Amino acid sequence: MLFTTLLVIHAIIAALLVTVILMQKSEGGGLTSGGSPGGLMSARGAADFLTRATAVLAGLFVAMSITLAVLAATRGSSEIDTSLAKSPAAATETAPAPQDGDALANAAGVAAEKPAPADNSSVPLAQ
Repeated sequence: MLFTTLLVIHAIIAALLVTVILMQKSEGGGLTSGGSPGGLMSARGAADFLTRATAVLAGLFVAMSITLAVLAATRGSSEIDTSLAKSPAAATETAPAPQDGDALANAAGVAAEKPAPADNSSVPLAQ
């Protein structure tokens, strides 16, 4: 429950971060301010709301990413879910039979069986 809640909060932070970044001016703003020699440390750069919001949201995003990674690594059991695994009998039934020209079957001395031809009389388009 805690992991799911933090994951939803993480997604909200990511959406807010993208929104704040896209709202900024594309030229001369943010970390790559072109005209100001003071750069990020100028009075205008430090007071800009979007720049501060970007920095805060980026810090929260990184902190949440690390927190979620730690929680994911330490939570739950480490056993493998085998609910979708095929049974060994089903796997051998669906394996295709080797053809006459199969080099592995000939090298092993195994006689390849040809599958019986399919009866297509019940299929109306196969006539």
